[in-house]
Amino acid sequence: MGQSSSAHGFSPTDSNYSHHRCSGTDHSQSEFFYPTHSEEDDFLISQPCENQDYTDGLPDECLALIFQSLSSGDRKRSSLVCRRWLLVEGISRNRLSLNAKAEIIPDIPTIFSRFDSVTKLALRCDRRSVSINDEALILISSRCVNLTRLKLRGCRDITHLGMACLAKNCEKLKKLSCGSCMFGAEGMNALLINSISLEELSVKRLRCMNHTVSVEPISIGSNAACSLKSICLKELYNGQYFGPLIMGSKNLKTLKLLRCLGDWDRVLETIASRENHLVEIHLERVQVSDIGLGAISKFSDLEILHLVKAPECTDAGVVDVARRCKMLRKVHIDGWRTNRIGDVGLGAIGENSVNLKELVIMGLNPTVTSLLAIASNCQKLERLALCGSESIGDAEVTCIATKCMALKKLCIKGCEVTDEGIVSFAWGCPNLVKIKVKKCKNVTGEVADVLRSRRGSLAVNLDVGEVDVEVVDGSASDGGALEEVIEFPAIARTVPILGPGGVVDIDTPSTSNFGRSSASNSRIDFLGGRGFVACTFRRWSNGSDDLPPPARG
Repeated sequence: MGQSSSAHGFSPTDSNYSHHRCSGTDHSQSEFFYPTHSEEDDFLISQPCENQDYTDGLPDECLALIFQSLSSGDRKRSSLVCRRWLLVEGISRNRLSLNAKAEIIPDIPTIFSRFDSVTKLALRCDRRSVSINDEALILISSRCVNLTRLKLRGCRDITHLGMACLAKNCEKLKKLSCGSCMFGAEGMNALLINSISLEELSVKRLRCMNHTVSVEPISIGSNAACSLKSICLKELYNGQYFGPLIMGSKNLKTLKLLRCLGDWDRVLETIASRENHLVEIHLERVQVSDIGLGAISKFSDLEILHLVKAPECTDAGVVDVARRCKMLRKVHIDGWRTNRIGDVGLGAIGENSVNLKELVIMGLNPTVTSLLAIASNCQKLERLALCGSESIGDAEVTCIATKCMALKKLCIKGCEVTDEGIVSFAWGCPNLVKIKVKKCKNVTGEVADVLRSRRGSLAVNLDVGEVDVEVVDGSASDGGALEEVIEFPAIARTVPILGPGGVVDIDTPSTSNFGRSSASNSRIDFLGGRGFVACTFRRWSNGSDDLPPPARG
């Protein structure tokens, strides 16, 4: 975008264009004419213009803006109208998704000759196909020197050699997301050592890092140490090998550990022993205990904490974090119904987190005691979600309605509330703009009419269906329980490329949500079978004190 057609060897007067500029002699008439001059140029012969191109006089920049407002299907079809449209559509596209099979390698020069302005690229290959190799990745990186975001999925034939060349050729690369790749620690080190602008790194199911292979720790280059700001590790067997990378990133702001096996207490303690500027931490289904939470409590700049299904964490660890991390703005806690976090921990959050704006409580059983502390002291609280709790009833929600003056969004899901508790929001929470009630079996549809009649501007989303707390799950993304979870699956779209051998189809993303994960991504279970673990925790929560605590693997 921003490049004129003449810069690419095309112009409106080029022989490749059959456009004719038309001018209407009478603007009130519906018929258009174009002028034909005689040799003496003393009169005009007007004839009807049958194939008028209304975009002929538009600059390429304006035409590119029109393309950007079209859907993916309309955009690819429109690009075949004429050569100019094909050119402008190609140079104005900055997002591209390719089916990264080996068969695409011969077409890479043609593809990136047309799409020469790509800055965000996704390369995906299914597990049954042979993926592109180092040669293809090097060729792509040499063509996309302005690449800022790259996603690799299932590219199993890429090694450390390709990753090293990628980092050298794409000096502007800021975000890398890789999943189910085989280049292992060696490839990751090759990337980090040569990267000079990398800010966000997301690694999921990186192969060749199990116990059967000699694994070297993930180190960090001097350039990446200053630029890296976010690290996300998902479903890794030996994720602790990223410890040196985490500790060496001087400007790291966000750390997400999701479903990674192994003990993470020691890694968190090592991070806490050094100077850090962590603002956001996500822990989901990882083996971390109160020792790890004690280390997190030393992160004085911490503002966002997600603690999802960490069964070894108790009230003591949460209290430690609440008392020492005074800057907390967002807290998500999913206790997995283990009853190890309750009023004590939540009460400490209420008493110490005066800046709290968002709170999500899932799988916990708080009472009026802790909710009163939260409602009374967290005067900035704007978003609250209460999900899958057996103790939250009318008294608890009435307390929220009368005390939370700043509350704007409320979600209640799978709780023991009735119409009497919900109707209290017809008068309470003066700033409330949206309330959502899901799977609360004692709530009827009549309460929605009461809320709407009393507060016309209030958005009421009421589901009086049968309660099913099993579906309640923690989310690693901001506001996951406050809004409906919207997945953006990677839908394959095709864009035609006019090449020497005819038309070549490639995949393009259907939306602009680059980096969103597909809903069909497989997940590993924490500490064995999911059903077995959940069943075990339910037995603990029912008072089996003689059962031993969870084993530390």
